[in-house]
Amino acid sequence: MKALVQRVYGPPGALTWENAPDPRPGDGEVRVRVHATSVNPYDWHFLRGEPRVARLMTGGFGLRRPPVGVLGCDLAGRVETAGAEFSPGDDVYALLPRGAHAEYVCVREDLLARMPANLSHAQAATIPMAAVTALLSLRGVEPGQRVLVNGASGGVGTFAVQLAKALGARVDAVCSAANADFVRSLGAEHVVDYRSEDFTRGGRRYDFVLDVAGGRSVFACRRVLERDGTFVAVGGPAGRWLQPAGHVFAAVATGPFARRRVVLADAVACRDKKAVLGELTALVERGAVTPVIDRTYPFDDLPAAFAYQEAGHAKGKVSVTLGVPG
Repeated sequence: MKALVQRVYGPPGALTWENAPDPRPGDGEVRVRVHATSVNPYDWHFLRGEPRVARLMTGGFGLRRPPVGVLGCDLAGRVETAGAEFSPGDDVYALLPRGAHAEYVCVREDLLARMPANLSHAQAATIPMAAVTALLSLRGVEPGQRVLVNGASGGVGTFAVQLAKALGARVDAVCSAANADFVRSLGAEHVVDYRSEDFTRGGRRYDFVLDVAGGRSVFACRRVLERDGTFVAVGGPAGRWLQPAGHVFAAVATGPFARRRVVLADAVACRDKKAVLGELTALVERGAVTPVIDRTYPFDDLPAAFAYQEAGHAKGKVSVTLGVPG
């Protein structure tokens, strides 16, 4: 099979195309033919080995060289080998630790979920990391509550606006003025242009603030929270040594010292990924949530997809298709 392999830390050009034997599934696994994948900040943080503080952490990037060969956490494809739950021909998707940037991957059945019937593989592949993160961020949201999404036009943000609306919340959004109408079309009632207005000094108060973009400290963001409100740390501006890990850790560290709740949305650590994907499938199939794709790249241009996503200007998600039939 063909795979895009990482041997060293560096830019997208450091990745190499290699041929490897088709993987053989182990106990509890099935082999999936990858039809589409996606690119996330999670992937290019591993690609760059940044923030470098993560190289010192258990289960992190690896101090001098990457511990894995194939990146890619978003998978949409078709089952090729029979398992206990899935049969050849089943269309599935999954949130993997890594390994989806290849033509085939063996996946534990307890990570696989059936794809939404109304989506293509290219659409479904944009859901796992971004939409699971968004849905975990919104746990506890009740109808009628006010939710603010800071960074509403990106991958996680576009899902978060739609999901909050589907949960019955009233949604405000922070993004650039150029994306304001687009974000309103997803369900936002009020949009703040971050270039001309500081949302932490406005008069609105929120039950939930989802901080995808960072750019404001948790102390500033707490000013716009209701007394029993929740601040959800999702990400922040990238940095070479500490960020966005420092921003997220700082947010969580303030939690015990304030009445307002501070939590971390971590899709990677979620133990019920299959169940969460099942929830998302139901929402997509009833039309409450639709993936937003900025660009679609062919598999051979996957390094270019990395570069475009890392630049931070994607409106929604970046999808990568492998050009397989069906």
